This record gives sequence, C-alpha cells and structure tokens, in this order.
Amino acid sequence: MIVKEVNGKTPEFGEDCFIAENATIVGEVTMGNQCSVWFNAVIRGDVHYIKMGDKVNVQDGAVIHATYQKSPTTIGNNVSIGHNAIVHGCTIQDNVLIGMGSIVMDDCVVESNSIIAAGAVVTQNTRVEAGSIYAGVPAKKVKDISQELISDQIDRIANNYVKYSGWFKESE
Repeated sequence: MIVKEVNGKTPEFGEDCFIAENATIVGEVTMGNQCSVWFNAVIRGDVHYIKMGDKVNVQDGAVIHATYQKSPTTIGNNVSIGHNAIVHGCTIQDNVLIGMGSIVMDDCVVESNSIIAAGAVVTQNTRVEAGSIYAGVPAKKVKDISQELISDQIDRIANNYVKYSGWFKESE
C-alpha cells in the first residue's frame, strides 16, 4: 500500500481496517473502524480533508478526492463505494450504497439510507433524498427504498466487505 504524508498531514486509520497492497491513501484522510480499501483504490486527501466513518468499503479502482480549499469529502458509517466509482468533494451520510462506476460530484449531499445506481452521475450541488434510489445521467430519483432493500443491499454489502477483508487479514 502507498500511504503518504502531504503538507504535514498523514492518513489516520481506525481499528481492524484492511488496506490492499496497491491501494493509495495520501494526506489528510481519517478512517473509522472496520474500513476496507481495495485494490487500485485511491483516496487523495492532498487538497482538502477526507473523513470516513466506520464500516466504509472503498472497492477496487474507486477514487475519493476533494476540491482545493472548497469542498472536502465526508463519508458516514456503513457506506459501500462500488468498483470504479468517483466520490468528489461531497457528503455521503450513513447507510449508503454508491454503485459501480457512478460519479458523485462536488457539494452533493447523499442522505442516509440511499442508493446511487451503477453508472449514475450525481451532478454538482444535488441533494439525494434519504431513503431513495437515484439513477441515470444526470441522476434523478427513480424510487423510494423499502426497509427490505436497505437490509438486503446496503447492510448486506457493508457487512460482506468486513467479512471479505477478514480473509485477507488472516493471510498476512
């Protein structure tokens, strides 16, 4: 893994985290407990801070960044960021699934218990309503989420990534 200090700021990790050997984490990044950062993921806290809660998984090839002196990135608890997603200068609240290949732009707020569909582009300043699914380019609300979908998708994926990371920690 590449973990680098930038401008006197060094990434900080919670307990029981897994960082893949080719993940890159630089600068002012704070990570909670039971997080995982997977292969080829990049978390760049060089231009503004990035704060992540507990049980966040950043899947393969995902990029988390911010905008210089303007838009930090804050990610809540129990969040899954899908393969090749881009999360940039925004706020992701608790219990959110960011789908594969989706993009969440500056100054967006993705409220709790929401799903951003695979391939969606959430344009700048969008507020994603709690308990909804947003899809498309540009992303729009397509439906409300049932409690069943929250536990079947959002919770299941976050819990599975804690389990998967355990497989890699055992082999170290």
